Amino acid sequence: MTPQSPLTLRLAAPRGFCAGVDRAIQIVEESLLKWGAPVYVRHEIVHNRHVVERLEALGAVFVEELDECPDDRPVIFSAHGVPKSVPAEASRRNMIYLDATCPLVSKVHIEAERHYANAREIVLIGHEGHPEVIGTMGQLPEGSVTLIETVEDVATFAPKNPDNLAFLTQTTLSVDDTAEIVAALQARFPGISTPHKEDICYATTNRQEAVKALAPGAGLVLVIGARTSSNSVRLVEVALRAGAADAKLIASADDIDWSWFDGVTTLGLTAGASAPEDLVQGVIDACRARFDLTMQAVKTADETVTFKLPRVLAG
Repeated sequence: MTPQSPLTLRLAAPRGFCAGVDRAIQIVEESLLKWGAPVYVRHEIVHNRHVVERLEALGAVFVEELDECPDDRPVIFSAHGVPKSVPAEASRRNMIYLDATCPLVSKVHIEAERHYANAREIVLIGHEGHPEVIGTMGQLPEGSVTLIETVEDVATFAPKNPDNLAFLTQTTLSVDDTAEIVAALQARFPGISTPHKEDICYATTNRQEAVKALAPGAGLVLVIGARTSSNSVRLVEVALRAGAADAKLIASADDIDWSWFDGVTTLGLTAGASAPEDLVQGVIDACRARFDLTMQAVKTADETVTFKLPRVLAG
């Protein structure tokens, strides 16, 4: 038996589930306990297949649109938020519905409505087609919000009134990329109204900071998360920018190509905000089976945030 090669595994903290994801999953679980199966969920409750499959096994039915739901069963709106037209239609049909929108996304929705009420032209920094962006733009009449994805978009943006602008951001973006876009907006439009508090959520920021701390000198960084998870995709980009020689997004240990480890002596490991901790442990166990593993914790913040469940479930 050949001796195992040494591998130092730097484990990021914070990582994995955030308070908004925890709350959304609890809403589905508690709804199943309260009303029994099936309970319908519009869009994946969070962007993680493992989470979705576990909830499906408990009796959750995931659909893309409200017209796929019967009137007589509860429906839950995902953590990413929905356009106002969706709860309006649920109310019209007298459905029981629960909103699992992350409170930090709801905060952006409220900001959008405040700016609209003040007759400001609104810019949203985000990724086209992402459910959170669709939900935020859907809080206001069509055409009220302009989506900006890049610094180049800022250069070509032609507002109706450059002196009465406001910007918002998707909560799961890269802090650094967003800072560049914000700087470009403020350079072009010095009077643009900014959020009272940074829109990018605390969990996204904290996970990016932990990756920045573990990436320098790492031969490889693995990020556990779904390709549809914006915050997970951003963590790969952050790792590369912060000095990792390579970085890969994986759904679980099953996705690892062990040839990635050729010449690697230091591995960074983290998980996006919708990835459960058992997937992290699965990667650690797989590494331990193949290498002489030394663990290092890289902790950059403590997270104590929790969000309350909807009142109908709180009793």
